[in-house]
Amino acid sequence: MPYFLVTFTVPEELREPIRAAMKPWYGALLKESAGALQDLAADPKHLGAELGLTAMLQTWTRDLRYHPHVHLLVPGGGLTPNRLRWLRVKDAEFLVPQAKLAARFKGRLKAWLKAEQPELFQRVPAKIWWLQWVADVQPVGSGEAALKYLANYLCSPPLREHQLERDDVTGVTFRYRANDGEVKRATVSGSEFVRRVLQHVLPKGFQRVRHYGWLGAAAKRKWARILALLDWRPPGRVPPAPLPPPQCPGCGQPMFLLGTLARAP
Repeated sequence: MPYFLVTFTVPEELREPIRAAMKPWYGALLKESAGALQDLAADPKHLGAELGLTAMLQTWTRDLRYHPHVHLLVPGGGLTPNRLRWLRVKDAEFLVPQAKLAARFKGRLKAWLKAEQPELFQRVPAKIWWLQWVADVQPVGSGEAALKYLANYLCSPPLREHQLERDDVTGVTFRYRANDGEVKRATVSGSEFVRRVLQHVLPKGFQRVRHYGWLGAAAKRKWARILALLDWRPPGRVPPAPLPPPQCPGCGQPMFLLGTLARAP
């Protein structure tokens, strides 16, 4: 099955309002990006089915600047509303139109602000809603490489210790790999370095990875229906080969467990 990596970004002018109220904004970015994808996929012109989505929030660039955006890993198929059919994308290189997807995301986010967070809506510059937003949809084959890419961001901090090159009274120098693959270096003051790192700390209790559609936690029946339609069964479990007994470091002969000794208090 083909997979797609979808990335939603927001205009630069919206970053400061988001930074000022991270928790509601971050939740909305995840929810409304998934909703925009579901809206277009439900249209029979594109797929006519419900998708299963894995969404992840990311807030940093490679030089630690603040850049909130959402990545979604999407299987190229879905379940019809009546749950009777599994529909696969007609083209393994195309999911939904990018321009329509970006416009739908902007519309859903604006509607959420007006309905749920009118105070936050007042803080957003009016010109943002007239700008052209960006949604990028890329085919990623089996999705394995894209999953590893997202896992790297999920399991690693914004900056690793080995990237630090200098730390003294003049500032902090760290290296990073730019988008073109070139290794670059940035030197900032100590206070600026701390600010860049701390701005990526998530609000307490916030879950940055979420699942939607038939991948959601409340969609067990849909998932069971999909497995039945695809006639999929888990592969048989192969028991691991038994480990050989350890060898004696003195004579090289295999050792056998005769008993255990209680640990001293």
